Amino acid sequence: MKKKSLSGKYRLAAVRKPSASAGKKKVKKKVKRVVLPTGYRPSDKEPFMSSRMREYFRQKLLKWREELVRESEETLMSLQEGGIVEPDIADRASIETDRSLELRTRDRARKLIAKIDEALERVEKGTYGYCEETGEPIAISRLEARPIATLSIEAQERHERMERTHRDD
Repeated sequence: MKKKSLSGKYRLAAVRKPSASAGKKKVKKKVKRVVLPTGYRPSDKEPFMSSRMREYFRQKLLKWREELVRESEETLMSLQEGGIVEPDIADRASIETDRSLELRTRDRARKLIAKIDEALERVEKGTYGYCEETGEPIAISRLEARPIATLSIEAQERHERMERTHRDD
């Protein structure tokens, strides 16, 4: 198969073999985004995880993720600026300690970004806001404070008690 380019010359176009799934159509779910009113805050008076509430938490998670990625990029740029050129050994040690602390903070941020991504997947699936252990709704106040929460307060407390019990053994 030949295709004519803009200059008038011919070139060969790649011919793709049909894949095994070529006959199957992938149905992409159309996600309708909700426009939130200015100053919207979820309340207990509206249905739990309504489309508005889901959109609110989706935007909150995306904003948090964006902020963490931006901070990580800034850290990376500052680390690439160059080596330590302080002549005083105490100053060099202080700078090294600061860098080490910054890298640990960025590693925690990396893990947090992964949890945010998981929460965003739950928003898309419609399982966000429900306790993974009991299936009960997680309190809105808890989701406001910790949008990546996967357990209700009661389930989290049980989980922490179990950890303490097993740690003491």
